[in-house]
Amino acid sequence: MKKTVFASALALLLTACTNTKPMNHSEKTASTATKEDMMDVSKTNLQHHHWVLTKINGEPVNSSEGFSAPTLEIGEAFTANGNGGCNRYFGQAELQDGMFRVQSMASTMMACPEQEMEIENIVTDTLSEWSRVTLTKNHIYLNGKASLEFRLQDWVY
Repeated sequence: MKKTVFASALALLLTACTNTKPMNHSEKTASTATKEDMMDVSKTNLQHHHWVLTKINGEPVNSSEGFSAPTLEIGEAFTANGNGGCNRYFGQAELQDGMFRVQSMASTMMACPEQEMEIENIVTDTLSEWSRVTLTKNHIYLNGKASLEFRLQDWVY
């Protein structure tokens, strides 16, 4: 009897100590980066870069012919702007305790094909709310309303 009670208590204790929160795709991808690739998430490391969206919730972004993948640029004074898939957006980026968002986001209002509007809505909804941010030498991962993976593609002149 004592062994059964002890075994049950031990199983309960071990279960309580495990992390039961499922890891989403962006967290899995970001966690597979080598330690050497990981970078501190800071305004300095995020600023002055051009990022191109490659995945939404782990799935590759496929834009219609004539449309390009969404982008994110973080500039001087931590301003943010880019292409959401159809329309240009802009706002003030914020970084706080490993979380990122674009506050007071505004955008142009062009009509676009349904697929581009769906992508744009996911991107702008995620950017406008707080998301956990992970940064590597070549990628930025935003994990919030959706999981967004951007690849570094700085401008080359």
